[in-house]
Amino acid sequence: MKKEKVILAYSGGLDTSVVLKWLMNKGYEVICFVGNVGQKEDFEAIEKKALKTGALKVYVEDLREEFVVNYIYPALRANAAYEGRYLLGTALSRPLLAKRQVEIAIKEKTSIVAHGSTGKGNDQVRFELSYYALNPNILCITPWRDPEFISEFKGRADLINYAQQWNIPIKASKAQSYSEDENLLHISHEAGVLEDPAYRPPEDIFSLSLSPKNAPDREIVIDIYFKDGNPTKVVNKDDGTVKEKPLDLFLYLNELGTGNGIGRLDMVENRHLGIKSRGVYETPGGTILWKAHRDLEGIAMDKEVMHLRDSLIPKFSELLYNGFWFSPEVDFLMASFNKSQEAIDGKVSVSLYKGNVTIIGRESPISLYDKALSSMEIEGGFNALDSSGFINIAAMRLKAHHVVLRKRRPYQWRETALGDT
Repeated sequence: MKKEKVILAYSGGLDTSVVLKWLMNKGYEVICFVGNVGQKEDFEAIEKKALKTGALKVYVEDLREEFVVNYIYPALRANAAYEGRYLLGTALSRPLLAKRQVEIAIKEKTSIVAHGSTGKGNDQVRFELSYYALNPNILCITPWRDPEFISEFKGRADLINYAQQWNIPIKASKAQSYSEDENLLHISHEAGVLEDPAYRPPEDIFSLSLSPKNAPDREIVIDIYFKDGNPTKVVNKDDGTVKEKPLDLFLYLNELGTGNGIGRLDMVENRHLGIKSRGVYETPGGTILWKAHRDLEGIAMDKEVMHLRDSLIPKFSELLYNGFWFSPEVDFLMASFNKSQEAIDGKVSVSLYKGNVTIIGRESPISLYDKALSSMEIEGGFNALDSSGFINIAAMRLKAHHVVLRKRRPYQWRETALGDT
């Protein structure tokens, strides 16, 4: 009887190495897919390890350029930030990896895929929603939700023992205290000792950012150019370095951010399943870009468009965090965001210094900023008398509210909050 093929999202780590052998022992031919989205790994060694463990074939794909252009930049154009802070580093990589995994499944003439994400986390949702959106007939094997698998592997020690039993080379030890996920946009640190939200991460946890205490005592000034909301060029004003290609540009901003202690975030967030999770993130280049892009919008975006767009950011970010990249609602919102970016052209000057990203200037060829109109020194075509009518009209509703409800002291809560009872 011919064995069925399964395409496994493979990292070379302990979990997916065990999953690979476990699937083989269940009677599958396993083809491993390794997606390079910027993690610092020896991909040749990972491929050799998969083959040595028993994989039928290994696909190692360099997806970094596509990750920047088709995933990071769209999120940047939307200023996406989950719960106002997290720049979605892991969440943005998963739909790209899932898409390529489905494409490989089609190429290998199978409809079975597998991943090693845990049953409590967000990634299982992100992978599987992407699979089903791209191929409704896909069959997904999820070992960490399989009763047989979880009865056999109750913890990390069981995984290590299984790997040793089957001569799977591993680096992990039973004493490793936290887990990480890395790509071009960020690295995340969670679990283990970090599960205590009051525990301060030791400095040796951080690998993408120098401590601000140890960063150079000298600012670096860069100019970042944008066209339609997309970064097009970075110029280092100190040494003249210029980067224009998307991947080169992003790698360079990561380099600058890393060396200047930029992009650290420690937060407790709400997972898709409702479980609270403490995450420590490093997002050096992304933090620089997000701040620069948002600042340029201040000079180049219409007020009402900006305020309406801003009201959509929390929902959009939640959808990306929860795995709905390939969905009609994200298509709809992305079209709106892209429309808002048609005039976001210009240059932002940024100072990088000891963990700080400080905007020090901006300009745009289609700036909506009118110096004469904004000036406090000259009239600039503005008639101050017009403000009287505007204020009187705006006050009519407040006057009516006071007359109708004056006996109920509608503003008592404000007085109480200030201590005036």
